[in-house]
Amino acid sequence: MKVITFEDIKGLNINANTCLEWVEDALKNKENTMLPAKISIKPTPDSFLNVMPCVIPSKNKFIGGVKLVTRNPQSEPSLNSEILLLDASTGKQLAILDGNWITAYRTAAVTVHSLLLFAKSNYKTIAVMGLGNVARVIFELLHDVIDRDVEIKLLEYKGQEKLFEEKFKNYKHYNFNIVKDTKELVKGSDIVISCISYAEKDICPDEYYEEGVLVLPVHTRGFMNCDLFFDKIYADDTNLVCHFGNFNKFKSFSEVADVINKKSEGRKNDKERIMAYNIGIGMHDVYFASKIYEMLKDTELKEVDLKNPTEKFWA
Repeated sequence: MKVITFEDIKGLNINANTCLEWVEDALKNKENTMLPAKISIKPTPDSFLNVMPCVIPSKNKFIGGVKLVTRNPQSEPSLNSEILLLDASTGKQLAILDGNWITAYRTAAVTVHSLLLFAKSNYKTIAVMGLGNVARVIFELLHDVIDRDVEIKLLEYKGQEKLFEEKFKNYKHYNFNIVKDTKELVKGSDIVISCISYAEKDICPDEYYEEGVLVLPVHTRGFMNCDLFFDKIYADDTNLVCHFGNFNKFKSFSEVADVINKKSEGRKNDKERIMAYNIGIGMHDVYFASKIYEMLKDTELKEVDLKNPTEKFWA
C-alpha cells in the first residue's frame, strides 16, 4: 500500500481545469456511485470524527475509498483528514493519502463548477465572506478559468480582507472593494460566496438579494430565508439537505448531477435567484484520490505492508 503525502500531491501542480474536469466527471457518474450517508461521531462538544465511505466505477472495476475527517481544537491545524483507497473488486489496499489538499481543492473546485454552471450570463460582481483557505483556493482556481474582469467585494473582518487582497493583488481579472456589513456585501452582487463556518441568524434580509443572484454557501449557515423565496435550489446530494427545516418549502429543487446529465433544468434566465448547497460528498474526495493515485503509482513512494494473512485465519 502506497503512502501519498501532502507534499507528494502538492508537487503534482494540478491545475484548475483538471480539478473542474474531475468534479464534472464524478457528477456525471453519480448515479452509478455507491454513496452511503456520512457517519459523524462527536466525542466532545467541540470535536468530531467523520467517516465518508464511497465506491465509484473506474475502468471496468470499482474503486473504494473511506475519508476520515477529524476536528480537535487542541491540534494545529484543528482539522485533519486522510483517505484510504482500495480496489473494491478485490479488496486490495492501494494507498493511504493525506486528505487536506484534496479537501481544500475539491471543495473549491465544486464551488467554481457551480458558479460557472449557475451564474447569470453577464455576472460582474462577486461577494465573498469568510476569507480563509477555501476562499483563497476558490479564487485561485476561478482566475485560471475566467476571461472577464470582475469586482470582488470582501467583507471586512479582523484584517483578513487586507491579507486576501494582498494575496491576489497581481491577478489581472480581480478588482477589490472592501465593505463593512453584509447588507452592503449582498446588495448589487451577482454572486455571493459564503465560506463562514457559523452564523447565528440569516446574514441578510430578503430584499438585498437582487434578481439573478447566485448564492454559494460553502458552509450552509445563514441562508434559511433564501430557501423560501429563491426560484431554484440545487444540492450535491439530496440526502444531505432533505433534513433542512425548509426543504419541503423549496420552490424548485434538483441535484447538480441531474442538471449536468440533462435530467433537470438549470438556469433558465438572468432573473432567477439560485442557490447551490454543495455540502461535500465523499465521491469527490475518492475520485480526486483515485486520479492522484494513478498519477503517482509508478513513482517511488513510501510503502506500507500490513502483512495480511495469506490463508484463512483460524483463532
